[in-house]
Amino acid sequence: MSQPFRTEKGGRIDRGEQLTFTFDGEEMQGHKGDTLASALLANGVHLVGRSFKYHRPRGIVTAGSEEPNALVGVYRKGDQTPNLRATQVEVYQGLEAISQNRFPSLGFDVGAVNDLLSPLFPAGFYYKTFMWPKAFWDRVYEPVIRAAAGLGKPPKNPDHDTYGNIYAHCDVLVAGSGPAGLAAAVAAAETGAKVILCDEQAEFGGSLLSDENATIDGKSPADWVRDTILKLQGMDNVTLLSRTTAFGYFAHNYMALAERVTEHLSDPDPKLPRERLWQVRAKEVVIASGAIERPMVFPENDRPGILLADAGRTYLNRYGVKVGNKVLVATACDTAWQAAFDLADHGVDVVAIADLRETPPENLVAIAQARGIRVEAGCVVTGTLGRKRVKAALLGRLMTSGQVASAGQVACDAILMSGGWTPTVSLYSQSRGKVVWEETFGAYVPGKSVQNERSAGAAKGLYGLQATLEDGYAAGEAAAKAAIGKEAKVTYAAASGGEAGQGAVLGALPHDRNASRVKAFVDYQNDVTAKDIKLAAREGMQSIEHIKRYTTTGMATDQGRLSNMNALSIASGALEKPIMDVGLTTFRLPYTPTTFGLFAGVARGDHFDPVRKTPSHDWVVANGGVYEDVGQWKRTWYFPKSGEDMHAAVARECATVRESVGLFDASTLGKIEVVGPDAAEFLERIYTNPWKKLAPGRCRYGLLLNDAGFIVDDGVIGRLADDRFHVTTTTGGAPSVFATMEDYLQTEWPDLDVWITSTTEQYAVAAVQGPKAREVIAPFIEGIDLSADAFPHMSVKEGTFCGVPCRLFRISFTGELGFEINVPRRHGKMMWETLAGEIEKHNGTAYGTETMHVLRAEKGYIIVGQDTDGTVTPQDAGMSWAIGKKKHDFVGKRGLERPDLVAENRKQFVGLLTKDPKVKLEEGAQITVEQNPATGTPAEGHVTSSYYSPAMGRTIALAIVKNGHALHGKSLYVPMPDGGIEVEVTSPIFFDKEGARLNV
Repeated sequence: MSQPFRTEKGGRIDRGEQLTFTFDGEEMQGHKGDTLASALLANGVHLVGRSFKYHRPRGIVTAGSEEPNALVGVYRKGDQTPNLRATQVEVYQGLEAISQNRFPSLGFDVGAVNDLLSPLFPAGFYYKTFMWPKAFWDRVYEPVIRAAAGLGKPPKNPDHDTYGNIYAHCDVLVAGSGPAGLAAAVAAAETGAKVILCDEQAEFGGSLLSDENATIDGKSPADWVRDTILKLQGMDNVTLLSRTTAFGYFAHNYMALAERVTEHLSDPDPKLPRERLWQVRAKEVVIASGAIERPMVFPENDRPGILLADAGRTYLNRYGVKVGNKVLVATACDTAWQAAFDLADHGVDVVAIADLRETPPENLVAIAQARGIRVEAGCVVTGTLGRKRVKAALLGRLMTSGQVASAGQVACDAILMSGGWTPTVSLYSQSRGKVVWEETFGAYVPGKSVQNERSAGAAKGLYGLQATLEDGYAAGEAAAKAAIGKEAKVTYAAASGGEAGQGAVLGALPHDRNASRVKAFVDYQNDVTAKDIKLAAREGMQSIEHIKRYTTTGMATDQGRLSNMNALSIASGALEKPIMDVGLTTFRLPYTPTTFGLFAGVARGDHFDPVRKTPSHDWVVANGGVYEDVGQWKRTWYFPKSGEDMHAAVARECATVRESVGLFDASTLGKIEVVGPDAAEFLERIYTNPWKKLAPGRCRYGLLLNDAGFIVDDGVIGRLADDRFHVTTTTGGAPSVFATMEDYLQTEWPDLDVWITSTTEQYAVAAVQGPKAREVIAPFIEGIDLSADAFPHMSVKEGTFCGVPCRLFRISFTGELGFEINVPRRHGKMMWETLAGEIEKHNGTAYGTETMHVLRAEKGYIIVGQDTDGTVTPQDAGMSWAIGKKKHDFVGKRGLERPDLVAENRKQFVGLLTKDPKVKLEEGAQITVEQNPATGTPAEGHVTSSYYSPAMGRTIALAIVKNGHALHGKSLYVPMPDGGIEVEVTSPIFFDKEGARLNV
């Protein structure tokens, strides 16, 4: 098929490389450098989709990412990606694209009946219609709504593509590469600052690539762009990212960028990702996102063939495509006139320029007349004809009375419209900056910056090429100076032409049609009309946020960048309030729709929940160990020997540890290094215990509370030096403890000179427990005196294990003589295999988590999250001794003083012994005063841990029971289906109550 609307020459496409693609199965031709939108227009295709609500025919409106209509599906690797903007999809050989939201075909869509039934579907109809009858919701309404919802069809198969992720830091990040962005990048780079320049388009240059009339330093804008990019490419301190959208602006100048790496290639390298997520921390940000042309709101303004004037100019000058053969230009500002002139210069019949203003600039009128273009001043479009493409426009003359008189009909196959320009403030708004209303050109512009950010050029409402360049240079210089404190002598480029245009219009245009019958669209994608917004106001919607949700205006995938200002103006008139009092809806991220794959990155399939293995993993597998999943970790559960079930294996392991020695892999414990002059003060505030007087080389049990005063974690903390602590946490609590520490350090106590580092992955840990533990480790430890006097319980020293640096803790979670050896993780396997061989000589055993639980329960050691339920305080757990009595403050201190936390009858940590020593209680079972309580009787507590204890020769249990500390020796009951089980409340310490075995 030929390209009837392709110009004979011009544009930036590669005319020497012709590409074949299909749209809805029809083969077409394009060129390298085309977008799907430009290639479709070159082939004479304007109808590209159907609207969401009424299924009206819709065509391409813009040339950028703000496109509301031309959403297509693109097939890749046997499946389709829906809702891609044809204005951003780059044509490549073999591209397969399909239209969306139509059945059975784009040309004949049965859903178009909704257009005829539109009087039944006014704004907010769903809030009223679906209320009754109630039974219809599940059977009728919800199924129909779900079937109709959405635009494209989701992929049917798992995503075959891969996605990358990169973290970066820079001094200056420039978002946007139009005249302001390029100038800012050059100015910042000249100072030596590290600069990242990103732009969502395939080429840098923005609006300069569509301007053939201006010059910069005597060059065409495109040539100036080329030379500027070459200059930046030659600078080592500059990173250029095309096809990269800055879609999120977060706190502390953190920016998220989405780079499309291979989506534009027909045969991409499988080693490359489809997209790459850039997470950038910038010292300074320059937002040079430009401005978006506003549509005009007139009856039937949504027909295919009606585009923004600047889009028509872009398709002509950048892509070599005429949007039509007979074009009408409808405008209220100067810039659209240049589009008309460019089209006329390329042989397009510009049938008329209809300018809303009574007296357009005389110089523009003269230029138009010289080209033979008819000028209609004080004239508006009052309607259009055509179905699948515009065929004619109805014109109306504005009268002094405010009425509109018919000015006839104009045949045309395209209409270019322009209601002025709206600065793109989305990223600025995301930065938490507040926009301010600028009455002179009817738009919101950036106000005072909240973060280290500055907007430049059209993004802040500054138009005109020379002014935009100068503002860009100044922004780049200021950003670099703020970031690195250096200045550079930058020569500003001098521009000729590209003057700022005047004029703008907001809201619905007047017309002579029956207002109740015509549709003048404000939000194209969601089929929101001017009368919908007026209806919302009449029905009591006062806030623009309410109007937005009632009508769905601004809720399309362009986030209202085309519709917001017109909607505000219409709402302002309906509410009889100034626009600034109506308000502005929130610009949320992402700036443009972003794939889930980009956010997921490699976290898919097996990588979604990665398996974390300890250094002993291979040895455990080889020796028949059984694993259990603890969070992401694979932890050894028990080591059965031939003929043993779990209970037999655990009983043997427990007995061996008590009688001889056992080896346990404790590498999963959380480990955090707290370092700095204020390290002790920091821990003093975080944990309940005192830390300032703890001597180097000694350890202390640490208890962590939340603000409410409840136990959330615990662990042993060793002081390695005056300014360095090794903090351990529970396996499951490691991330949250670290996050809590960071939260307090950054937000509550930023004055403290301390830093924290997670070292969980840095160290492999082997716990050697039992009477022979000292004999087992002695042959391998150097530099540490292991005698009881020199190295008592709760001590830490640094030495070597088999010549490898190690941190040795004398601590125990079993109640036996115990040591925990920490070595760099890469030596963990060596350490484990060495110790495993040695304990075998001492008739010892490796043991798993189930044995560890039994051994600690015999000693009454709590496991946070098992023996606590989020409502247990230190007093409840019998751990008042862990609270520093002289401490001025710590996290949770005020919570502990709440009346309900010191009230009587709180649930407290106790031990339980069944009357029948063979009966094992079920964990979670409720505890009552009566053996067979009546249904509805409140429980006194519940069982938290329950085991058979080889050391005690019977079952034991731990529980939290109301007023439990006062009930020692008393009987309670655990109701079960076959009868209540009598239990005696005891101390939670069952074995070696004096603790003599720890200190040998």
